[in-house]
Amino acid sequence: MIVPMKKVSVVLLANERKTALESLRKLGVLHVEELTGASEQLTAFRQALSDAQAALSVLSGIKLPKGATVPTGLSAERAQSVCESVIAQAARKKELFEKIAAATVELERFSEWGDVDPDDFAYLKGKGISLRLFEIPAGKYASIPEAIDTVLVNTSRKQSRFLLLGCPEGRPDGLPPEAFEVALPHVSTSMLRDEIAACQTALALITDDLAANAVYAPAIRAYAAALEKDVEFENIYAGMGTETDEPVALAWLSGFVPVDAYDSLKECARSNSWALLADDPAEDDAVPTKLKNNRLVSMIYPLTDFLGTVPGYREFDISGWFLLFFAVFFGMIFGDAGYGALIVLGVLGTIIKNAVQGKKWNPGYGLFLLLGLSTVAWGTVTCTWFGLTPEYIPAFLKQLSLPPISNAYADQYDGIHSLLTTSQNLMLFCFVLAFLQLSIAHLKCIVRNIRSLKVFGDIGSLFMLWGMCYVVLSLVVNGDVFPLDLVYNGIPVGRVAIMLIAVGFVLGFVFSNYAGNIGASVLESCKNIITVILGVVNVFSDVISYIRLWAVGLAGGAISNTVNTMAGPLASHALLFVAFVALLVFGHGLNVILNVLSVIVHGVRLNTLEFSTHLGMEWSGYKYAPFAETAEK
Repeated sequence: MIVPMKKVSVVLLANERKTALESLRKLGVLHVEELTGASEQLTAFRQALSDAQAALSVLSGIKLPKGATVPTGLSAERAQSVCESVIAQAARKKELFEKIAAATVELERFSEWGDVDPDDFAYLKGKGISLRLFEIPAGKYASIPEAIDTVLVNTSRKQSRFLLLGCPEGRPDGLPPEAFEVALPHVSTSMLRDEIAACQTALALITDDLAANAVYAPAIRAYAAALEKDVEFENIYAGMGTETDEPVALAWLSGFVPVDAYDSLKECARSNSWALLADDPAEDDAVPTKLKNNRLVSMIYPLTDFLGTVPGYREFDISGWFLLFFAVFFGMIFGDAGYGALIVLGVLGTIIKNAVQGKKWNPGYGLFLLLGLSTVAWGTVTCTWFGLTPEYIPAFLKQLSLPPISNAYADQYDGIHSLLTTSQNLMLFCFVLAFLQLSIAHLKCIVRNIRSLKVFGDIGSLFMLWGMCYVVLSLVVNGDVFPLDLVYNGIPVGRVAIMLIAVGFVLGFVFSNYAGNIGASVLESCKNIITVILGVVNVFSDVISYIRLWAVGLAGGAISNTVNTMAGPLASHALLFVAFVALLVFGHGLNVILNVLSVIVHGVRLNTLEFSTHLGMEWSGYKYAPFAETAEK
């Protein structure tokens, strides 16, 4: 659930700001409204933090040798000194690379000329001998008139190189236009080679110094974390509102506190003689969102944190539904019980290893374990094991599968011996998921608006969804099994579906924009008539969108089967067994990576777009982040 918040303002003596902030940080419940402070101390902290982060970005790419001694901590002065040294070394390293690159380009430019020294050309010019370097396509050199004095240096497959004599400036008449002058290097080519060697020597020393400083990376990371807290504290301190015209100078601070933590803030204010004002947040307040769920539902948090999706304070908390349907979608997209078993074994192995090493429990382990089990379950009921064809799958695994959607019984559900084929049954299951998830969305909206006439708009949307689901079954799954003129037990199912769409459209047209006046609601719908009509199409497309679960799962199964087909002939040859194993590992590994991408693109989308759209959610929130000594877990 989304924890209710109180908006609070704390008023205190201006000369007590620092001690008051220390008390509030120790309490750790107040989410401070965004402030923009300005002070010399804040600037210094931000610069130090920037230096620490820059140093970490350099050191993080350096691998420590085995047995290296890592300091447990550094003083702030020592940490800042190391950061400045690392930044200077990194800048010098970049400068050396640029010099090497520039010198290498110059050497490459004169690679066919041999040693070239501009001082020699200057000396000869001082003696009245002008020499200039030219290149011309190899076949064109012979076309240079004899009146032009040249000395051929060499000829390669494409170019001829020559010296032009006695023409210090411009181009002599008759010189072919294909001839172009080669500018002299700024220093001799031998000096360029010496410069590259010197730079490489300096780079080696810098590399050694950075490697030596890499042991300080954990200490600098802790230093940066402390600086982040210093920046936060100083920003609030410098940004607090103050009033100095009163007889006693005052300062104040506003923010949000969860209702279950308000009493602790109230007691803190009383004990410190602060004035405290509290009220419910106004409609236009940007209230942070704090989610509170049981340990099972909280397993979805690593994923939503990774995605950066936070529901708005006045939106729904769909964490539980997100977890439930995402686990189902994940299993269907991966679709292979063998892959699921590998995920489960990998997670269990990591959990056991970390437990032995005394490492903390990572919340992501529970999520991956659930997703692995979901994949095993779906692969079992569809009889999909590493893309193997049914004849290679043990009989007991076939018996565990569900015949209407099982690969092992596909020949019994070929559209002749049954109403629907296996693929059609899978598509039907996808649309059942669409019906369930999107119906849940509209039911939640109905419950939210139950005390308003707007609820009829939500009911209309639910009717449209139900009617459209049947239309999709008729158009996509099987029009013979789900015809629009179907009559079942005297009920004209197809006509009822069309009526539901029509009635739902009317209810939505009249009540969707209701805000106290039906006429105004209808007028608003008339203004946006194109959007209202397209809304019907959107319902159809949202339901159709769930077929991606079948399509992506089918593609993954086809890839794994193709890998097996390619690798199969190699298994019968002892000399090619290594190639057989390598091809299986590479092929199935690539398929797993593609499945992960598919889950991110498709599995997440159905929750954060289709489901959320029907809920009216925009994920417009931002996370509750209290002013505290340590970040809230």
